[in-house]
Amino acid sequence: MSALRRQIRQTLTIARRDFTATVFTPIFLLFLFAPVIMMSFGAIGGMGAASVTQGSSDKARLVAMLPAASANALRSADAQLRPLVRGEAAPPPLALHPLVETSPIVAHALLDAPGGDVNAVLYGTLAHPMVVFSAGNRDDARYLATVARQAALIERAGTAPTVRIEAVKTTAPTLGGRNAAAFFAVFGIFFLTLFLSGQVVGTMAEERNNKVIEILAAAVPLESVFLGKLLGMYGVALLFVAFWGTVLSQIGALLPGDIGADLGQLRPAIGMVPFVLLFATYFTTAFLLLGSVFLGVGAQAGTMREVQMLSLPVTIIQVAMFGLASSAVSHPGTLLATAAELFPLSSPFAMAGRAASGAQWWPHLAALAWQLLWVAVFITIGARLFRRGVLQSGSAKPAWKRLFARS
Repeated sequence: MSALRRQIRQTLTIARRDFTATVFTPIFLLFLFAPVIMMSFGAIGGMGAASVTQGSSDKARLVAMLPAASANALRSADAQLRPLVRGEAAPPPLALHPLVETSPIVAHALLDAPGGDVNAVLYGTLAHPMVVFSAGNRDDARYLATVARQAALIERAGTAPTVRIEAVKTTAPTLGGRNAAAFFAVFGIFFLTLFLSGQVVGTMAEERNNKVIEILAAAVPLESVFLGKLLGMYGVALLFVAFWGTVLSQIGALLPGDIGADLGQLRPAIGMVPFVLLFATYFTTAFLLLGSVFLGVGAQAGTMREVQMLSLPVTIIQVAMFGLASSAVSHPGTLLATAAELFPLSSPFAMAGRAASGAQWWPHLAALAWQLLWVAVFITIGARLFRRGVLQSGSAKPAWKRLFARS
């Protein structure tokens, strides 16, 4: 058996050992369903915050005091404009009251009434409207002013025109769709690597404590041990991604038509199928790059306390790479984008975003070769640091060190 074949076999043996030791444990189920636990805590917090503000928002309203002849025009204008503002920014319901001589006094009294459930009041005529509002409700006042202008146009025309709205399905990728797909690619790889590659940090701490790593190092080259552990954790990451990818694909089929249409606008310039392949490839290289760095750093930790202390710089590095790649995809072709594409740790993020905004293939082939080269560099450096710093079995000191030691 050749030396290369033996080393590959030893690497795969280590990878299979770490994969089975991680997956076939009850703790892995907690790891697999960790997103559900986090989303549950987020949903509970959101429901609590929503319940606090729900009562006051339900009671809030807008008031309009106008002549009876203008009421229909105001209702039509409100019906036209209200669907344009959705979600939390939607204005409160509009209540109509007849105009009285003391409308200014009544308007101020409504805003100052106990309970404060009136956000803004419109009074006067459509030719000369006046809007007053309480502090913090300027947007509702602007909405009332816009409704008054639209109602004046309707009153002047006699009837509101009927406008037909038709959705047209386009095929060419738009600039907004490409930019959204680029940001989605960067954020997707960032989220997956943030959640998955950090697990590599503590893979060797336990084996250092029970002396298993010394047995492995005596039987297998350390480079094979490092690469095998990295591939084993990558297999765990693939299992995680495959599980949640299947779940999300089934949930996506149940989304409303509008949301599905909006997601359909995420059209990368390189094409959807090549983009998916490049996304998966860049996730692989991002995991291997960050994992190899974290494995080398984590191999220097002897206790779980030290591993926990390393978690913060690990997270900071990942967030910094996300920020750099996000800036790069927002400013393509600039010096910043080139730097993000060349720096090894940010290169997978930036190149995944570039796949959405550009249709050229050769930069991706060069980037993948560049990233895999740095994976080998990081694994080699990590193994040598571990051999010399932890196992104390490094090679002889370099000549320049021996020279200074004699002097």
